[in-house]
Amino acid sequence: MKLARARSLQWLLVRRLILLQAAMLVFFIILLIVVLSVVKPRLMIDNEAAVTAIVSAIDRDKDGKLVVQDTDELRQFRAEHPKVWYIIHDDTGQTARVGMAPADYDRDLGNLLSVVDHASIGFAGKHDGREMRPEALVQKVDTKAGTVQVVTSTFHSRSDSEGFDISITAIVDMARKPDGTVDWPRVLPGLLASLGIVLLPIILAMGVTTLVTTPAVVRRSLAGLIGTANQAARIDFDTRAMQLPVKNVPQEVVPLVNAFNQALNRLAQGIDSHNRFLTDAAHELRTPIAILRTRAELLTEEPETLRLRQDIERLSHLAQQLLDHQSLDRPSEHRRIVDLAEFAGRVAADLAPLAIEAGYDLAFEPPDGKVEVEVNALQIEQLLINIVRNAIEHGGGKGTITVMVDPAGGVEIHDEGPGIPVEEHKNVFEPFYRVHPHSRGAGLGLNLARQIAQLHGGSIAILDGPWRGARVRIQLPLRHRAV
Repeated sequence: MKLARARSLQWLLVRRLILLQAAMLVFFIILLIVVLSVVKPRLMIDNEAAVTAIVSAIDRDKDGKLVVQDTDELRQFRAEHPKVWYIIHDDTGQTARVGMAPADYDRDLGNLLSVVDHASIGFAGKHDGREMRPEALVQKVDTKAGTVQVVTSTFHSRSDSEGFDISITAIVDMARKPDGTVDWPRVLPGLLASLGIVLLPIILAMGVTTLVTTPAVVRRSLAGLIGTANQAARIDFDTRAMQLPVKNVPQEVVPLVNAFNQALNRLAQGIDSHNRFLTDAAHELRTPIAILRTRAELLTEEPETLRLRQDIERLSHLAQQLLDHQSLDRPSEHRRIVDLAEFAGRVAADLAPLAIEAGYDLAFEPPDGKVEVEVNALQIEQLLINIVRNAIEHGGGKGTITVMVDPAGGVEIHDEGPGIPVEEHKNVFEPFYRVHPHSRGAGLGLNLARQIAQLHGGSIAILDGPWRGARVRIQLPLRHRAV
């Protein structure tokens, strides 16, 4: 079954931020269009403001002549724009002027401009070698004198400008039906295309910015969580009491880290309670086993008595292995530097009578010189004893058991028995696992040996090769000498 791939929080945030920004941009533009359509604001620029200032001042005298009164609003506007000028035309052909208008504007504007409601007049080309004519506004307005056309500008010449002016004109003209209503089927495609042209660059810019900045922000924000996760990955059986720090963890993840720490506490307490039970049970077993051994020794020498003594010895060995197994959970600070060659040789010598009694020859092959390792001597002794006793018990009762030490910190124990099948090389290190279910061993010796080796930063393995019998190699780290 294929496991589902974990989702990336970083790219999930990037995608959602881009979509959110695009949606918000579209929403605000639509909202702006709606507001503008309801409020219908008018942006006043100088020329349009000039028209607004003079509307209330246009009137007729008693003879019907077009005049411009000096109102407060017009007076104030002219104070702010002293160069402003006006030319007012009515439907009867009358004209009124305020200020000094440029000559090109003070003339008949023609039939076209006389009928337009609103227009801007500008000149881009040169006139007499230079272009000084200002932008002007033509607009029809309703006044007390009736509907008139006003031509105006706040400047007489471009030389009167303050230096730099920006004029932005936006004209929206929509197709209409013969009855004057908007022809939306024709307007909408162009309107949507225009919105797309305006919005797409903005969305792309926002998306690229989000794509570039969000991963860095997320990585920086989650740096503390990543450090905590790395520390959690280093927790094993021997460091189960470790607590993960929450100092640099995002606030939203703190409950998860606290729950994990509480789970570690509960597991540690449960394992300690379980270990205490096994240790106490092993201790309690030693007393009745000792009583059984004493009573068995008083029995007459018969085949059943021999088998009973062997079973009692097996129980005693199992109880001792359980105690040895539980002792590994205690801190292993009692380490010292030993010569592995001398140490292994002494263990081999101690076990030689047991091997000879079982029908084997025991050989020891030391290296040239010392092999110094820093170990808990009692634990390493138990490791070697378990491997050699395993060879004695399963080596077939004949041949030679060889203990060899090499300069690299390795110890190999060979026997010439039936060996261990290759497919069982890893299984035999599991607790209570036996290749032959009816064998006398309890299945704890090799498991205990592996745990001791790992506790010292080493390893243990069964080697493959063309030789006869089993070959077990124990590898321990050499002592680091200060340079």
